Amino acid sequence: MYTSPSFGMTDGSSSCSESKKLKVGEALPSRVLHIRKLPNEASETEIIALGLPFGKVTNILTLKGKNQAFLEMGTEDAAITMVNYYTTVNPHIRNVPVFIQYSNHKELKTDAGNQRTQAMLQAVSAVQSGGSPASDVQEILATASSPVLRIIIDNMYYPVTLDVLQQIFSKFGTVMKIITFTKNNQFQALLQFSEPVNAQQAKLALDGQNIYNACCTLRIDFSKLVNLNVKYNNDKSRDYTRPELPAGDGQPTMDAAVAVALSKDNSLLALNPLSAAAVAAAAAGRVALAGQTASSGVLLVSNLNEEMVTPQSLFTLFGVYGDVQRVKILYNKKDSALIQMSDANQAQLAMSHLNGQKMYGKIIRATLSKHQTVALPRDGLDDQGLTKDYANSPLHRFKKPGSKNFQNIFPPSATLHLSNIPQDVTEDDLRLLFSNGGGTVKAFKFFQDRKMALIQMSTVEESVQGLIDLHNYNMGCNQHLRVSFSKSTI
Repeated sequence: MYTSPSFGMTDGSSSCSESKKLKVGEALPSRVLHIRKLPNEASETEIIALGLPFGKVTNILTLKGKNQAFLEMGTEDAAITMVNYYTTVNPHIRNVPVFIQYSNHKELKTDAGNQRTQAMLQAVSAVQSGGSPASDVQEILATASSPVLRIIIDNMYYPVTLDVLQQIFSKFGTVMKIITFTKNNQFQALLQFSEPVNAQQAKLALDGQNIYNACCTLRIDFSKLVNLNVKYNNDKSRDYTRPELPAGDGQPTMDAAVAVALSKDNSLLALNPLSAAAVAAAAAGRVALAGQTASSGVLLVSNLNEEMVTPQSLFTLFGVYGDVQRVKILYNKKDSALIQMSDANQAQLAMSHLNGQKMYGKIIRATLSKHQTVALPRDGLDDQGLTKDYANSPLHRFKKPGSKNFQNIFPPSATLHLSNIPQDVTEDDLRLLFSNGGGTVKAFKFFQDRKMALIQMSTVEESVQGLIDLHNYNMGCNQHLRVSFSKSTI
């Protein structure tokens, strides 16, 4: 029915690449992370804050003399997501870039009598569960008295909307009010939390971080104000506790299309375990930042499996996050490729979701390219099929303005959403189809009309492979299967 060499390879090339990977000392995923090149004055609280957006932090060990630390996350999944995210957005502490990798340790065994560390972890746990830290912990967290933050956006390459700020900061507590304005040619905002401790945690985690890759840097201080007075709910200011407020005379309201997209976007906050900044990037990509152009919509993708990768496989995978126009596998470096998206926002979105994912057994790297376009080979020149033009492809997911596909962009996950299923196709048919390539189907569920279904593979890598191989698969009678990543589990 369907065969593919891509899953479960047993020939020599697979074991060779595995041994090569182990030789370079690349640690296997672990919930313990090794953090290097910390600034001398870095505090334990600031190190813990790096992990806060990704899940529970359960232990920390600092090596002051070596400017290093070990951070233990609650789950391995949280650690994996944290590492994947920080390969896209460089983590900083006190404006100094730090480096994060998996540790060879599977857990941290530290002195349980270290009361200061234990109190700090209790504080983090209390904040994450929505409680208030105990009084002895408040001193450690140095909780500020004001629940209002003053935010300045440096290097503002993409627009930052009030709604994007709300998405980012609500990760740390209830955002009550936001006022945005421009002062000294800088975009600024005042943001009020319901509790001062939430403002403290947001400042620790987000100050110095970039909302988007290499731009839109957050500079955060506490405001002298303790309460914001918001008169209008529009695209410049918002009181989330008073939805009845008017838009204001002559004040533009939020664009209707953006409002609709964001009103359906509450699921973004539940995309566990995406970080707050990655959530913002996803939100921005979904509302397509009308009228904004960045330097390039071209991605450079490296560390590809050159024995397996094709322009078509890259078109299919990156096409989940935007309309791929052209793909060029580099002739002299076949483990790298240039991928031209429709615009820079789609390139940013694809990069934030696919950098650090596994494709054909290798962890791929995606960065923005300096190239403005991908050039086609000159007439009469045979480049062995390494360059493909997809501008007129019928398989673009986002060519219709306002397409529902914009509302269903999710990170790679083990669960796939299937649609356009013929009525006579059974669960066994689909299980067989997705397992024929060597993957393992863990669960399956038809929707009520049986035209759609969810299928869960055993790993994210298997589901990535299933999507590449079976999106647009002809199920008979010229009816083609549609495959995308799902936020659901079965």
